[in-house]
Amino acid sequence: MSNGQTTEELLAALGEQLRAQRLRANLTLEELARKTDMSINAVRRLEAGAGSTLASFVSVLKALRREDWLTTLQPPVTINPLDMINQRQPRQRAYKRRKPEPNKD
Repeated sequence: MSNGQTTEELLAALGEQLRAQRLRANLTLEELARKTDMSINAVRRLEAGAGSTLASFVSVLKALRREDWLTTLQPPVTINPLDMINQRQPRQRAYKRRKPEPNKD
Protein backbone atom coordinates (compact mmCIF):
# COMPACT_ATOMS: atom_id res chain seq x y z
CA MET A 1 0.00 0.00 0.00
CA SER A 2 1.40 3.38 -0.93
CA ASN A 3 0.57 7.00 -0.34
CA GLY A 4 -1.67 8.78 -2.77
CA GLN A 5 -4.22 6.01 -3.03
CA THR A 6 -7.89 6.67 -2.55
CA THR A 7 -9.77 5.17 0.37
CA GLU A 8 -11.44 2.72 -1.98
CA GLU A 9 -8.08 1.59 -3.36
CA LEU A 10 -6.69 1.11 0.14
CA LEU A 11 -9.77 -0.88 1.19
CA ALA A 12 -9.43 -3.07 -1.90
CA ALA A 13 -5.73 -3.70 -1.19
CA LEU A 14 -6.49 -4.51 2.44
CA GLY A 15 -9.26 -6.87 1.36
CA GLU A 16 -6.88 -8.63 -1.01
CA GLN A 17 -4.41 -9.11 1.83
CA LEU A 18 -7.12 -10.57 4.06
CA ARG A 19 -8.23 -12.94 1.29
CA ALA A 20 -4.64 -14.06 0.67
CA GLN A 21 -4.17 -14.64 4.40
CA ARG A 22 -7.43 -16.65 4.56
CA LEU A 23 -6.27 -18.82 1.67
CA ARG A 24 -2.82 -19.32 3.28
CA ALA A 25 -4.68 -20.48 6.39
CA ASN A 26 -6.63 -22.86 4.12
CA LEU A 27 -10.00 -21.52 5.26
CA THR A 28 -13.12 -21.21 3.12
CA LEU A 29 -15.38 -18.18 3.34
CA GLU A 30 -17.87 -20.33 5.24
CA GLU A 31 -15.28 -21.47 7.79
CA LEU A 32 -14.03 -17.95 8.41
CA ALA A 33 -17.58 -16.66 8.72
CA ARG A 34 -18.37 -19.37 11.26
CA LYS A 35 -15.21 -18.60 13.28
CA THR A 36 -16.05 -14.89 13.41
CA ASP A 37 -19.83 -15.12 13.87
CA MET A 38 -20.23 -13.10 10.70
CA SER A 39 -22.27 -13.81 7.61
CA ILE A 40 -20.53 -15.12 4.52
CA ASN A 41 -21.57 -11.98 2.67
CA ALA A 42 -19.97 -9.78 5.35
CA VAL A 43 -16.67 -11.63 4.97
CA ARG A 44 -16.98 -11.46 1.19
CA ARG A 45 -17.61 -7.68 1.33
CA LEU A 46 -14.61 -7.21 3.63
CA GLU A 47 -12.37 -9.12 1.21
CA ALA A 48 -13.76 -7.13 -1.69
CA GLY A 49 -12.89 -3.87 0.05
CA ALA A 50 -16.53 -2.91 0.22
CA GLY A 51 -16.18 -1.83 3.83
CA SER A 52 -17.08 -3.27 7.16
CA THR A 53 -17.09 -2.35 10.80
CA LEU A 54 -13.87 -2.13 12.75
CA ALA A 55 -15.16 -4.91 15.01
CA SER A 56 -15.63 -7.20 12.00
CA PHE A 57 -12.15 -6.40 10.75
CA VAL A 58 -10.61 -7.21 14.15
CA SER A 59 -12.66 -10.42 14.39
CA VAL A 60 -11.32 -11.58 11.04
CA LEU A 61 -7.74 -10.71 12.06
CA LYS A 62 -8.16 -12.72 15.25
CA ALA A 63 -9.62 -15.70 13.39
CA LEU A 64 -6.69 -15.57 10.97
CA ARG A 65 -4.27 -15.24 13.90
CA ARG A 66 -2.97 -11.95 12.54
CA GLU A 67 -3.61 -9.62 15.48
CA ASP A 68 0.03 -8.59 15.07
CA TRP A 69 -1.07 -6.47 12.09
CA LEU A 70 -2.73 -4.13 14.57
CA THR A 71 0.54 -3.43 16.36
CA THR A 72 1.96 -1.92 13.19
CA LEU A 73 -0.60 0.86 13.35
CA GLN A 74 1.26 2.46 16.23
CA PRO A 75 4.85 1.38 16.62
CA PRO A 76 6.22 1.36 20.16
CA VAL A 77 7.88 4.54 21.33
CA THR A 78 11.63 4.04 21.32
CA ILE A 79 12.69 7.55 22.32
CA ASN A 80 11.55 9.27 25.46
CA PRO A 81 10.67 12.88 24.53
CA LEU A 82 12.19 14.10 27.80
CA ASP A 83 15.51 12.53 26.85
CA MET A 84 15.49 14.56 23.65
CA ILE A 85 15.43 17.80 25.66
CA ASN A 86 18.59 16.82 27.53
CA GLN A 87 20.53 15.87 24.41
CA ARG A 88 23.25 18.14 23.09
CA GLN A 89 22.81 19.69 19.72
CA PRO A 90 24.82 17.90 17.06
CA ARG A 91 28.20 19.46 16.39
CA GLN A 92 28.06 21.98 13.54
CA ARG A 93 31.79 22.22 12.85
CA ALA A 94 35.07 20.69 13.85
CA TYR A 95 37.76 22.61 15.64
CA LYS A 96 41.50 22.31 15.67
CA ARG A 97 43.28 21.77 18.92
CA ARG A 98 45.47 24.62 19.94
CA LYS A 99 49.18 24.12 19.94
CA PRO A 100 50.69 24.41 23.37
CA GLU A 101 52.44 27.75 23.82
CA PRO A 102 56.19 27.53 24.11
CA ASN A 103 57.66 28.20 27.57
CA LYS A 104 58.97 31.74 27.90
CA ASP A 105 61.59 30.96 30.54
